[in-house]
Amino acid sequence: MKWQDGRESQNVEDRRGSGGGGGRFPGGGKIGIGTIVIALAASYFFGIDPSVILGLAGSGNPTTQQPQSQLTNDEMGKFIKVVLGDTEDTWAAIFKRSGQDYRQPHLVLFSNSTSTDCGQGNAASGPFYCPADETVYIDLNFYELLRTRFKASGDFAQAYVIAHEVGHHVQNMLGATAKMQDLRGRLSEADFNKVSVRMELQADCYAGVWAHRLKTGQSPIKLDPGDVEEALNAAAAIGDDTLQKQATGHVVPESFTHGTSQLRVTWLKQGIDSGDMNSCDTFDGVWN
Repeated sequence: MKWQDGRESQNVEDRRGSGGGGGRFPGGGKIGIGTIVIALAASYFFGIDPSVILGLAGSGNPTTQQPQSQLTNDEMGKFIKVVLGDTEDTWAAIFKRSGQDYRQPHLVLFSNSTSTDCGQGNAASGPFYCPADETVYIDLNFYELLRTRFKASGDFAQAYVIAHEVGHHVQNMLGATAKMQDLRGRLSEADFNKVSVRMELQADCYAGVWAHRLKTGQSPIKLDPGDVEEALNAAAAIGDDTLQKQATGHVVPESFTHGTSQLRVTWLKQGIDSGDMNSCDTFDGVWN
């Protein structure tokens, strides 16, 4: 992935190294690609002991022991800015074609924990989007976890993570996030989880819509051979069924909140192949 000629976003705030100590799991409607692997949510999502997920995420590669190389890696900061900048250009053009203005999200790089309008963000939650402050939050140690524990390496895999969270911002702008939250409390836990899966799959598809711009040469970011496969591999690595099987040896479909590996790959590929956000309707009448 040749990204160095891309435009750097001005919407990135670097809080890395500022500390923040411990914190509670962020609430308030946070949606994140990493929430399926966090220890504090494990008992709710999976019905298993949170220590199992702590063991899966930290065994041999504890995230709290990886900070310095990445926290001081200015090249990574530039990479994040370029990827975010390219998503800004992509979605601004898409929204303009439909007569709308795209409101650019912010992105915060942090280490350990940081305050958000959705509560105290913690590194254990992985990357997440907070709709209350329209901000993507990333502790870059997640990328080390993605590489070492889930065998999903490569810069385009990392870019996919950002594009997925930006996809949640697009959903927020279009009203899908508010509609989903309206269903909370009106649906059983299992039924609400099914809606959550649809939200995550649509965000995957939206990430693919952005990737289509790169694949078709419409972006200053140029893909290398194998880059698309990196993103698809990352999507497969963080499917609910794959993560649950790694953690416990079995899967609990009614607890899925992000979708199976196969579905995540399918919807990401749908966006990559079509480049059309209208092809990303994962809800199929849910709002009716």
